[in-house]
Amino acid sequence: MAKPLAVDLTLDLKKTAVIAMGYQIRQLGFFPEEFQKVIITNTNQVLEKARQKGIYIIHIEAVFGERTPENAIHPAMAPKTGEPLLTKYRVGPFTTTNLDELLKEHQIDTLVLMGMRTMGVVLNTVRCATDMGYKVIVISDCCADQDEELHRVLMTKVISFTAKVMPSSEFFQLVDKAKA
Repeated sequence: MAKPLAVDLTLDLKKTAVIAMGYQIRQLGFFPEEFQKVIITNTNQVLEKARQKGIYIIHIEAVFGERTPENAIHPAMAPKTGEPLLTKYRVGPFTTTNLDELLKEHQIDTLVLMGMRTMGVVLNTVRCATDMGYKVIVISDCCADQDEELHRVLMTKVISFTAKVMPSSEFFQLVDKAKA
């Protein structure tokens, strides 16, 4: 069996970025209200921890075709002042935004990814980022897919091969032990 490429990480908070992808009204609307509340709460807790620790935060929205109210970021997930919101026009954010430029400008080498649709933006971003040399962490309880089995397989067998997959509780511990 091939050895996974993902390794245990220690964080340098100044070289880490948290990227929240696709938390838009339409994407969240594919899930029951109770699940929406859980994933919004989990994701906001990660964002709040990142803000407290001074970690760079980037938000990504997807617009395919016309911009509509459904394309908007969910109000509970709106970026705070100073947090960039990039608009992507394809599945992944690297090809249609200046994401890589922003990351290089801030000397980021580690990405913490959270997003709506594991099979889409999350998987694509993991693949592109690791190919580009970034270390990648995926926060499993801040990602979702309509197909729960596909989400599970992607997290446990595919994404975990090149990225460190962990729940938000483990991320909080990692951040608390990190170099500031």
